Amino acid sequence: MSKTHLFDLDGKIAFVSGASRGIGEAIAHLLAQQGAHVIVSSRKLDGCQQVAEAIIAAGGKATAVACHIGEIEQIQQVFAGIREQFGRLDILVNNAATNPQFCNVLDTDLGAFQKTVDVNIRGYFFMSVEAGKLMREHGGGSIINVASINGVSPGLFQGIYSVTKAAVINMTKVFAKECAPFGIRCNALLPGLTDTKFASALVKNDAILTAALQQIPLKRVADPSEMAGAVLYLASEASSYTTGTALNVDGGFLS
Repeated sequence: MSKTHLFDLDGKIAFVSGASRGIGEAIAHLLAQQGAHVIVSSRKLDGCQQVAEAIIAAGGKATAVACHIGEIEQIQQVFAGIREQFGRLDILVNNAATNPQFCNVLDTDLGAFQKTVDVNIRGYFFMSVEAGKLMREHGGGSIINVASINGVSPGLFQGIYSVTKAAVINMTKVFAKECAPFGIRCNALLPGLTDTKFASALVKNDAILTAALQQIPLKRVADPSEMAGAVLYLASEASSYTTGTALNVDGGFLS
């Protein structure tokens, strides 16, 4: 009996934003391991180059590209470059996000509000638009939005971040419905508490961590690599009939 090829990504071009560390880095490594040429992206090129070099050293294919998804012009430039260099895009993982403020919702700063919306909503939206246009030209593709359990159950003192992640979940459904005729699937990943620099304010605070673990049936924090397998499923043919879904990978928090 032969092994399944459902998870093979040979010949696929994948773009992962926020891929210089954490969940994005783990995703980039796994997609490359399964055969995809991964475009490793984040705001700063240095971190992307380190991840791309590690992928290449392991026998994979990768390219490093700097892109701040909060800047529309940078999104347009990056996709012009993808079109020129690769001529196609098969997988987009919207993972880059920001959460600049940890406070009571009544103390929300306008600048922090705008920055969070610009990256987490507008950035995801127009990254998906540009990727979708390329995918439409070549018969389809898969868009995966990294949302958060906060989009379903708002995190304390993470008001505007939680609001934007709820928007990402609904955005996922919009793209799933309207892009299905083009063979484009769109799904969301909802990570639970994960040990990343992004979540360090939660993971490194003993009081907050203890309280959080009481609400997680598996009683532990996730490793970034535990998010990558779910993304591989959503990126591959294994999920060919899956679109518009929000996949909880949260240790049972939302159950």
